[in-house]
Amino acid sequence: MSASPPNKPTSTNRSVWRLAWPNILSNLLFTTVGLLHIKIVAQLGTTSVAAVTTGHRVFFLIQAILMGVSVASTAMVARSWGAQQAKQAEIVTWTSIVISVALAAVLSIPILLAPEAIAGIFGLDEETTALAASFIFWLGLFNVFSAISMMLSTALRATGNVITPLWFLLFSSIFNVTFAYLLAFGIGPLPKLGVTGVSLGGSFGASIITMIFFFAWWRGHFNLKPTKRKSIDWATSKQMIKIGLPPVAEQGIVQLAFLAFFAIVAHYGTAAYASYGIGITLVAFPIVIGFGFGIATATLVGQQMGAGEPDLAVLAVARSLRMALASMILLSILLATFAEELASFMIDDPEVIELTVVFMYLIALAQPLMACEFTLGGALRGAGDTRFPLIATFCGIIFGRLIPALTFMWLEFSVYWIFSVMVLDYAIKASLLSYRYRSRKWLDIKMDLAA
Repeated sequence: MSASPPNKPTSTNRSVWRLAWPNILSNLLFTTVGLLHIKIVAQLGTTSVAAVTTGHRVFFLIQAILMGVSVASTAMVARSWGAQQAKQAEIVTWTSIVISVALAAVLSIPILLAPEAIAGIFGLDEETTALAASFIFWLGLFNVFSAISMMLSTALRATGNVITPLWFLLFSSIFNVTFAYLLAFGIGPLPKLGVTGVSLGGSFGASIITMIFFFAWWRGHFNLKPTKRKSIDWATSKQMIKIGLPPVAEQGIVQLAFLAFFAIVAHYGTAAYASYGIGITLVAFPIVIGFGFGIATATLVGQQMGAGEPDLAVLAVARSLRMALASMILLSILLATFAEELASFMIDDPEVIELTVVFMYLIALAQPLMACEFTLGGALRGAGDTRFPLIATFCGIIFGRLIPALTFMWLEFSVYWIFSVMVLDYAIKASLLSYRYRSRKWLDIKMDLAA
């Protein structure tokens, strides 16, 4: 029997925080895993750090494309749940899992067949490229499990059940880091695999928890029940593709642009490249707070729109934005204050430490802009308005990041100038999303939901 959706949701500071804090903790766990991967291999040298940084970037490219499906799932599950249509929410969940698994399998093919060629895109030295290729290969082998975990967590969060995914992610993170460490250094009878061990061990450990997560859902232990269909609902698939294609394109643009940006940074040497990898790992902590509020905003907006309460949707966005701004600014100040200590904790290379500190100072300036991007972007996507965030992202990435960075590289400016263009990127995106939000056109987006 399907769980009944809750009564018409309300939109208060308390409801925003109730949805946001587990998402923030989930994102912090995800970020912590990445940080600990870097910390583990930092003992093996700067080359290993650069290799894991490259592997993470390729992994994020695949995850980001799958996020396009999760955006559609969030919007459709939340609106169905808010409209008291639990059965339709269950159909959307199953459809999103099937689509994401198929997409993840297709995306894994080039990774498994040509990891060296993919790692070679970054223009790193031969040793770093070989290590990165090994790291990428094992991530690709377990990619389907990541897709299942993402979609199931997304659907549960869209119903307001944010605690269950958090628990499973906690255990997944523990297993990931434990197995990564054991195989990296060959603890006990296990082989010492270094960078390869981090990827293989981490992926294997997380996949164990994913399978437990999936079977717990399949047995009906959560508020969102499985449909246990052998096929997907094509009408739902069509609606999901319509909503999901813009965010898939958006994330594809973002991650490909990040790959290009990484290549530009790599032009300045392994130290600059490693510092960028460490820097984005450290500043990810305030950034994931923005992600958390973005997810909470998308969920509340979707539920309120499904319940026919657009004014409450607007109120939820305003309150979420204020909370995101306050949280991100506070944490970014703390990170900037202790930038040198944090960089020194991650690695003992003086040049890398110096570059990392400057990077963290610059990215701290962009935190208020990021808060606007995440929250307002989440509001639009939760309403089903996924095309405008694509436009904003394209303009920011191309005109705010890549063109200026290429220009500075051509003019032979220092890598500090390359780092600084990130502020312009986020300024453009935040401005465009603010314009769209104030227009209120996103409140007119319609969805065809089955009864």
